[in-house]
Amino acid sequence: MTLADTAAELRRLHTAPELLQVVNVWDVVSAKAVASLPETRALATASHSIASTFGYPDGEQIPVEIMLDMAGRIARAVDVPVSADLEAGYGDPGETVRRAIGEGIAGANLEDELKPLAESVAAVEAAVAAADAEGVPFALNARTDAFLRGNDRPREVWIADAIERGRAYLDAGATCVFVPGIFGEDEVVELVDGIGAFRVSLIGLPGVPTPARLAELGVARLSYGPTTQRVALGALQDLAAELYAGGVLPSGIRALN
Repeated sequence: MTLADTAAELRRLHTAPELLQVVNVWDVVSAKAVASLPETRALATASHSIASTFGYPDGEQIPVEIMLDMAGRIARAVDVPVSADLEAGYGDPGETVRRAIGEGIAGANLEDELKPLAESVAAVEAAVAAADAEGVPFALNARTDAFLRGNDRPREVWIADAIERGRAYLDAGATCVFVPGIFGEDEVVELVDGIGAFRVSLIGLPGVPTPARLAELGVARLSYGPTTQRVALGALQDLAAELYAGGVLPSGIRALN
């Protein structure tokens, strides 16, 4: 398959009636481990996890060249579409998307950081235009931080803001709208009703409805951000503590690398 074919498939997965679950990865070995599962239809990188791997804090502190290189290594190592977390576009969303496509990336998250709406829409438009120029039907998961950065506002205000921004991003060419946060079912219903069925992307955190219920509510995509790396590192730390305490390695260790 060409990258255009892969990107078209990723867009289809985002807008199909079935919920797309993407388990976030941060390097080649984690990507291969998850991609080897028959249930895996696509992968997503987590910017926070990749930055941590190289010793950088989250928030575009890692050089974009390192972030894109790792995303490209992941994409070339697996046979499923890869969506990259491109944060806010590293100062030039269009150019960053163009470079990501050059690395074999089929889609991406692009966050608005709750910047003014016109500025945020322009960033989405630039990303979409860059992909169109490359001939790739890029799956753009436009993220709004209406809740993460604005949840000090009344509930009805941040939800209305998320819906307004989400609709504007879809009009600008985004595939779906990512609204990260810990929401109950009522908030999910309002977001889906306001933005559109199979157009809302969420993060799976404790307290969020189950994947099966989110699918029933019309959510398009569910990802897990940096929590997958934290779980893996927690398991490593627990193992090390057990070994230091006189324990032994468990039997049945799988060779995943």
